[in-house]
Amino acid sequence: MKAPSIAVFNAEQTALLLDFPGLVDAIATACADYASGAICAPERQVVPFPQGGVMLSMPATAHDIGIHKLVNVVPGNRELNLPTIHGVVSAFDGKTGRELCVLDGPTVTARRTAAVTMLGLKTFLRGKPEHVALIGVGTQAVGHVQALAAIYPGLRVTAIGTSLAKAQAFVEAHRHLPLELNAATVTPHDIDAVVTLTTSAVPVYTQAAKAGLLVIGVGAFKPELAEIGEATLQESSIYVDDVAGARHEAGDLIQANVDWSAVQPLSHALAHGAPLNMPIVFKTVGCAAWDLAAARCALQKIK
Repeated sequence: MKAPSIAVFNAEQTALLLDFPGLVDAIATACADYASGAICAPERQVVPFPQGGVMLSMPATAHDIGIHKLVNVVPGNRELNLPTIHGVVSAFDGKTGRELCVLDGPTVTARRTAAVTMLGLKTFLRGKPEHVALIGVGTQAVGHVQALAAIYPGLRVTAIGTSLAKAQAFVEAHRHLPLELNAATVTPHDIDAVVTLTTSAVPVYTQAAKAGLLVIGVGAFKPELAEIGEATLQESSIYVDDVAGARHEAGDLIQANVDWSAVQPLSHALAHGAPLNMPIVFKTVGCAAWDLAAARCALQKIK
């Protein structure tokens, strides 16, 4: 008996299904749904994987669809010149449980992560940014510079690397994007927002908190990692994309011993606004609800 075919999309095809303007809107909707309980997204399960890797299982369900993101992270792949992350996002019909499609997992993660940052810029700045700094020029920075080009064409963006050569190489690789790209090794002073995109164990951004300057932390996703310094955090209003996940994974906040009773979810700012006259830090750790939002976007185009 021939098995029924299921649409499987590779990385390039998945990216085409996830345009950033639509993805940002879908995540804003999912954020409200998640806060109200309309999306069920338990904390991710981490299982040991061979070769020192980990398998991450992240399901989420809503009235219309269910998704399951299953990805493997194998650090040793760097020595083999292979990506460290492989995996898929499977989408299922909410009425019948029938398989709908399979998306490329790393692509979904990269694009929905960048879309959450774009939602943060939209929510926590008074207007459109004129100058944004990206600290880090690795894989996460690629998704973010693509998102900035799609949402804020013409934006001035400074890419900050551990060396000027690395930053310049990143800029040259993305000259085709409609952005004013510059390379640097230090954070400029005339920026509206700074986004940290590293896996550093020590803070890469330690400047004093400043009203009107939005700090977005993306890269530190383990308790032992920290990109944003304690001084910045202690003087800022702190928002996170997912409070439950942040309590266990936001190393910046954990190491700074922040007052968790004062930490607000992004959904609160979307519903009630944010104190834009205060310094703001927006920390993201990811959530399966955002993967569900991405699947919704993809399915709209597939149909």
